[in-house]
Amino acid sequence: MTDPAGHHALDADDPLAPYRDRFVGADQPLVYFDGNSLGRPLAVTGPRLARFVEAEWGGRLIRGWDEGWLELPQVIGDDLGRVVLGAAPGQTVVGDSTTVLLYKLMRAAVAARPGRTEIVIDRDNFPTDRYVAAGIADECGLTLRWIDVDLDAGVTAAQLEAAVGPDTALVVLSHVAYRSAWLADLPALTAIAHDAGALVLWDLCHSAGSVPVALDAAGVDLAVGCTYKYLNGGPGAPAFAYVASRHLGELTQPIQGWMGAVDTFLMGPTYAPAPGIRRFLSGTPPIVGMLAMQDMLALVEEAGIDAVRTKSVALTSYAVDVADELLAPIGVTLASPRDPALRGGHVTLNHPLMREVTAALWQRDVIPDYRDPHGLRIGLSPLSTSFAEVRRGLELVRETLEQMTA
Repeated sequence: MTDPAGHHALDADDPLAPYRDRFVGADQPLVYFDGNSLGRPLAVTGPRLARFVEAEWGGRLIRGWDEGWLELPQVIGDDLGRVVLGAAPGQTVVGDSTTVLLYKLMRAAVAARPGRTEIVIDRDNFPTDRYVAAGIADECGLTLRWIDVDLDAGVTAAQLEAAVGPDTALVVLSHVAYRSAWLADLPALTAIAHDAGALVLWDLCHSAGSVPVALDAAGVDLAVGCTYKYLNGGPGAPAFAYVASRHLGELTQPIQGWMGAVDTFLMGPTYAPAPGIRRFLSGTPPIVGMLAMQDMLALVEEAGIDAVRTKSVALTSYAVDVADELLAPIGVTLASPRDPALRGGHVTLNHPLMREVTAALWQRDVIPDYRDPHGLRIGLSPLSTSFAEVRRGLELVRETLEQMTA
């Protein structure tokens, strides 16, 4: 049994607790369990955006492109690589949505493996990943080889070994499963794909900024991630793409646009790709949408990604303990790995009434989200979430569920 007041000691002993005060709304009684879908804004971000509108956009106008905006996708990409991705400079770029970047990198990858006819992906991967892979398979006359996974877990080494072979062009995997929070063994699964001669693309949407990633050390080929979850870039903030330097000369950009051309303003009759990661840009970079994540990257770098992961493990472990105490006796089951080494930054709790419970909680200023089947998902953003918030939120989950079953 957990100590009902134990959250006080946990918050008092938490070295990252002071960072919570830097987020807009964190001082309010609302319980926010959805930081893995949309992170809170930092208090410094509003003034940053206002200064940009007044001084750069309003003051410099179109001159801003020559004064730094054109380089911003790569500048922030390198910051992402250094702070959270374990990637050397020149391999990460910001721009487009997650969906568009998934298409670009998947399409480039299968083109780089001519004669291979299969894309390997699991049935519980995020819908966008599955939909894009299916579209590319139709477009290129390829076959999807599906891995059936436990919805409470994710892809294992044995499952991937059984799925890949000489026909595998590309393996598409999520580092943290969106439903269960299963934390995949990124180095081991990457090695299995490579042993089969395939490229591997990792979806980092539910890990970047919460779980340390070592893309270069693991030999990852390709990765895509969003920036509005644990990186707090705001709704619709652009995604990022990582392409290992060894592949930058061989992969062909499938959406050829002026911003990825070797001479952006030459505007010649034919397309010639820019050298390096810039070739994976297409259209005009969304400058305003990139600004908020700079503040969060600075904060994560200040705190240290390993310390962020330690806090994340502590928060999710506490949530599991409290759920065992308060919710298991009334029929709620854990739909995430119990071992924190196998779990990302969220926890999913199952009960047949969780869809209704989630809707009712939103009316009470407790904000989790719902995922079929029957899953209430608790996303705990490490720098903006307290242990007291976790305790209060789960107490209200129990109260709401009891009212519905009375």
